[in-house]
Amino acid sequence: MKNVNTVSRGILFFVKVLWIAVCTVIFLAIWMKFYENKLYEPFYKRGNYAVSLIYALIFWRLSKLYGCFDIDLKKPSEILYSTVISLTTSSFLIYIVTWLLVRELPPVLPLLGHIIICSFLALGWARAAVLLSNKLNKPKKVLLIYDNEQAKENGINIINKLTRKFILQNEKHVSEDISETLKYIKVTLPEAIMLCGLHSTPRNAILKFCATSGIPVYIRPNIGDYLIGDAREIQMANLPVKVYEKSEKDLAYLFLKRFFDIVLSIAGLIIASPIMLITAIAIKIYDGGPILYSQVRLTKNRKEFNIYKFRSMRIDAEADGKARLASVGDDRITPVGRIIRATRIDELPQILCILKGEMSIVGPRPERPELCKVYEREMPEFILRTEVKAGLTGYAQVYGKYNTDPYDKLQMDLMYIANQSLITDFKIILATIKIMFIPESTEGVKNQ
Repeated sequence: MKNVNTVSRGILFFVKVLWIAVCTVIFLAIWMKFYENKLYEPFYKRGNYAVSLIYALIFWRLSKLYGCFDIDLKKPSEILYSTVISLTTSSFLIYIVTWLLVRELPPVLPLLGHIIICSFLALGWARAAVLLSNKLNKPKKVLLIYDNEQAKENGINIINKLTRKFILQNEKHVSEDISETLKYIKVTLPEAIMLCGLHSTPRNAILKFCATSGIPVYIRPNIGDYLIGDAREIQMANLPVKVYEKSEKDLAYLFLKRFFDIVLSIAGLIIASPIMLITAIAIKIYDGGPILYSQVRLTKNRKEFNIYKFRSMRIDAEADGKARLASVGDDRITPVGRIIRATRIDELPQILCILKGEMSIVGPRPERPELCKVYEREMPEFILRTEVKAGLTGYAQVYGKYNTDPYDKLQMDLMYIANQSLITDFKIILATIKIMFIPESTEGVKNQ
């Protein structure tokens, strides 16, 4: 089985490399035709190949970041969308590089042509890659082991959404006597195991058993796992010890993060000013009401501040004074509001909050104090989100949805807090581009 999996991975890796190579060769041809002679010091062959290598590296990294290579998890349409976004972002970045190398603003049309050509090729590549993955990788029969009904439901939802990867072989509540669960695993011999909601003691026992038996394990982590991820490793009395303390990042990182917040927010205001002006006019013309609305939100250390957004709902949307999230088909949202919410334009005024230092570009989304109190009654760990400054975008926004369960969003936010770095922030900023035009990511919560 291991040899078969190794061969499958090797074939699929070759397919991915081949796709990057095809797009890079097309880029090289366009570069040499339209850009080479515009350089102040024209490159020779090695220089052209160097620029193409830079493009290939950028395209490869963005393809991984945007999930273009998740061909065993996604539909061809999802792979195609991710690939087009990767092509567009890669071409934009290489255009900036080209601009730095030439004496004048380089022409845009050749790179637009590259995006169009490769996007058409991506139609066939996405479908062929998914079909090949389906042929090489048969779904694994998975045993779901859970601790409570909510965990069971979460596990079943994951398996049902990934029918190309998993088939639910059976489900079992973890036994108080872990030896019974281990015996059950020996008897059923699953191809994979999914653990949901298990405490550390039974989970560790199952992990040890599976490690020696060669059974892959998929784990839905608990809040404590993310806290441990942010812990420091030290040696005490010649023994390894993990120390968890309130998240305090390196001063150099905090300084650079603030510096980039200021630079990028100023650039964002300049670039987005025409869109913001058109949006303001459209809102005013529709109902004559205020263009912006503000709400009190919480940022680092539970400090309150006023967040600004373009108004997307009716003026009397919360006339009763009760705080509630937008729901699917919410009739409080205006026609203009539906457009600006779907395209994230309603969030642009928050750039002012970033400039003022109340928010950062990347961080957990700021919540209203009233909603925080509700969440904290159910999840005391929710307060941990306020250990860092609130953000315009974040891990939960990129990999979750508006209607993602608060507990799952909390896990994603804690994952970001545990792995903060400039590289992580940069990845999230780039990944935000991908989800800007996905309707599901702005869907309201379901009506209860």
